[in-house]
Amino acid sequence: MNSPVRANATAAQGLADVDQAIFFNASPVPAFVIDLNHVVTHFNHACAMTLGVTADQVVGRKGIGRVFHGHDRPMMADMIVDGVMQKAVDDLYQSSYRGSLAVVDAYEAEAFFSSLGAAGRWLFFTAAPIRNQQGELVGAIETLQDITERKVAEAALMKAQLEVEQMVEQRTAQLAEVNRTLRDDVKRRETAERELLDRNDELNALNVKLSAVKEHLIQSEKLASIGQLAAGIAHEINNPIGYIFSNFGTLENYLTQLFGMLDAYEKAEVACYAPQTLQALQAKREEIELAFLKEDIPVLMRESKEGIVRVRKIVQDLKDFSHVDTNPDWQFANLNQGIDSTLNVINNEIKYRADLVKDYCDLPEVQCMPSQINQVVMNLVLNAAQAMGAERGRITVRTGVADDKVWLEVIDNGSGIPKDVLPRIFDPFYTTKAVGKGTGLGLSLSYGIVQKHHGSIDVQSEIGKGSTFHVTLPLRQPATPAANGASAT
Repeated sequence: MNSPVRANATAAQGLADVDQAIFFNASPVPAFVIDLNHVVTHFNHACAMTLGVTADQVVGRKGIGRVFHGHDRPMMADMIVDGVMQKAVDDLYQSSYRGSLAVVDAYEAEAFFSSLGAAGRWLFFTAAPIRNQQGELVGAIETLQDITERKVAEAALMKAQLEVEQMVEQRTAQLAEVNRTLRDDVKRRETAERELLDRNDELNALNVKLSAVKEHLIQSEKLASIGQLAAGIAHEINNPIGYIFSNFGTLENYLTQLFGMLDAYEKAEVACYAPQTLQALQAKREEIELAFLKEDIPVLMRESKEGIVRVRKIVQDLKDFSHVDTNPDWQFANLNQGIDSTLNVINNEIKYRADLVKDYCDLPEVQCMPSQINQVVMNLVLNAAQAMGAERGRITVRTGVADDKVWLEVIDNGSGIPKDVLPRIFDPFYTTKAVGKGTGLGLSLSYGIVQKHHGSIDVQSEIGKGSTFHVTLPLRQPATPAANGASAT
């Protein structure tokens, strides 16, 4: 039986008898060898398969680099043989070549060769010097490995990673921008909501205040109008009532005297034929001026009756002005009559400031709310009276008709209205009067009433020459439930 030692020795002797070229050619690692003259001495089958050339095409020839580069260019084995590999690594090709960590004086590198194959190939190289037993350099061996698939995969991976990174970066930037926009939007919305809530609270509070103020001012305007009317009416009534009281006082005295005379007559009835009685009656008659009393008493009674008639007329004008005895809804009314009633009621506010001129045209009845139209006339005429300066002025009230409309004008020769004020005269609460002299609602209410009647109100004014307010009203209101229900008066 053979021992293991003898078997191993026999096997080793068998391998020693095999030609080294056979070992080299049988290696699965592609490799080639060059001598000191750069002539290829060995080129194994794996290398031929990798590079697509046969050993016969390269063995015994120089310029192995043409196989890789397509032109004459040294390979690492050539630089090892020439002794310049270390310098190339140190000075020129640090990024391309590097020393091997496994074998001393060996080198490795990676490179792309566009001339290999249809689309080029990536190869990984190792190169090492070959020395004889005396340590002398006799050639160099270079191995190679096709790493194209790895490089393609790495490139694809790198590209995909770059694309992913770009996408992530872009998406991150987009998300950051969206996030920032959302935060800004949320912040703006929160700010806007807070402002809206605050504004809403302010508006609610202002609405409550404005409603109260408006109600108060409207009531103040009404009370001011009522107070003004009451003052005018009181003044107008005072005159006739004054002389009525005066006349009735005189009449009372006269009646006392007449009663005294009658008492004298009663006492003298029994002796009316006595001379002394007749003399006494005659003296009494002369004392009380009986003949004068007979003339003066009818005059006093007539004047008193005229005063009472004037009082009744003033009261009637006040009723006509306010229309307290009529339907407050739409109705047909005489515009001239309503203007007259209004002017009579406010006469006390006019007569001390201006002469009033009436220039009326015969008008058909107008469908309107008479008390409201009277309010417009009163506001316009009172404004005209208040526009008068120190000298007595003139106010003209005109009426007319054109087609299916009627119009009225209030013209004064007062101070006029500045141009910068004209656009605002119909604004609520706007007034140029001193504090406490007006609410600024007169013209605003007038404008609202005219608009409600589907009419128009215009003004022309010149400083120092006066103003003209022109009001136009339709004879008939548009068909509305309220207008359709109007009754003729």
